[in-house]
Amino acid sequence: MVRFSLRQFLFAVVAIACLVAGKSLAAEGQAMMLPVDPAPLVAVTAKGDRAFQIEIADDGGEREAGLMFRETMPDDRGMLFVFPQTQGVGFWMKNTPMALDLLFIGQDGHIKAIRQGAPHSEAVIAPDQPVRFVLELKAGTAARENIKEGDLVKHPAVNAVSGVN
Repeated sequence: MVRFSLRQFLFAVVAIACLVAGKSLAAEGQAMMLPVDPAPLVAVTAKGDRAFQIEIADDGGEREAGLMFRETMPDDRGMLFVFPQTQGVGFWMKNTPMALDLLFIGQDGHIKAIRQGAPHSEAVIAPDQPVRFVLELKAGTAARENIKEGDLVKHPAVNAVSGVN
């Protein structure tokens, strides 16, 4: 029998409520808000580690809605898109009023490409190779934090696939 603390139970209830509310809001033209993951995502750069609080989009509906309709986001916040396998991916910015940096991350946890997304653009944004994860950050964050292609990204969701701790 699995036992949960009251805190774990309440966190699960709130997380489920946020997911249900977020999905229905995004379908109605409102921003989806996923719970912030308790573990920070860390980009290991040549100038040191950079930590971000992230929301995780790991199912089809969450990945589809992403940051659409989101007008603001804290500088240290991002959304990690988790795909079930390494694959070719393409994103667009339709219904996304914020400019974004898109970091395309391979199964090994390394950044394969960094692309910029312009608000409301329908142009496809894609890396030159298949990836397993995509991290969206506010535009300019990658440059400001010295995050480059080849840098390692650490987070339990990424580490579980890459084997890096």
